[in-house]
Amino acid sequence: MLVLGMRPNDYILIGDDIMVKVIKGSGDNIRLAIEAPKDVPIVRGDVYERNICEGNIEEDKID
Repeated sequence: MLVLGMRPNDYILIGDDIMVKVIKGSGDNIRLAIEAPKDVPIVRGDVYERNICEGNIEEDKID
């Protein structure tokens, strides 16, 4: 796991086509913008885990 300290307008690139940018930060909260191809699923961790617990998706496959 990579842990980064970032400020607004800082961003990271994942591969050649995914960008995660810090839009706003205040206290313990941050807002992120994620730019990725439409065929790449983006799911919040809490939603993903809830879906696994409810049996809505397989643990090793999100599509």
